Amino acid sequence: MDRLKLIAFDAADLQVISAHAQDAVLKVADMAYLPDDKRFAAVLNRFDWPRAMRTGKIEFRRKQSALRFERVTAAKTSGLDLTRKTDVLVLLAVQFEAKGEDDPAGTITLTFAGNGAIRLDVECVEGELRDLGPQWHTRAMPRHPED
Repeated sequence: MDRLKLIAFDAADLQVISAHAQDAVLKVADMAYLPDDKRFAAVLNRFDWPRAMRTGKIEFRRKQSALRFERVTAAKTSGLDLTRKTDVLVLLAVQFEAKGEDDPAGTITLTFAGNGAIRLDVECVEGELRDLGPQWHTRAMPRHPED
């Protein structure tokens, strides 16, 4: 079993993590902001896009993965009810916007289906997406309506 481990230190690295995490599902209870540690972490079930896009045998899988960001100074949500711990979220994208042209600080935004978002104020980009091990077959590939 091949396990993914990606590290991000800039916006370009974060785009790679975003591509691998697109359409991951997680529950509200599976994410946490730890202000004393300056860390945001989430356990998610990501769709294995590289495997699904290979030619030949159609095989769809999900893998349990951890998404983590360090140097987080604040976390804000919009469109999410954090008291509804069993609500399932679908992660659509992870993006970084720098405060200034040469400033490593900025905001990492996790965008969810249904207009939900988490905005992390960070001193700099320092993130990781790592497979934890469990994986399983799934019947369908995530689909997005055409604009």
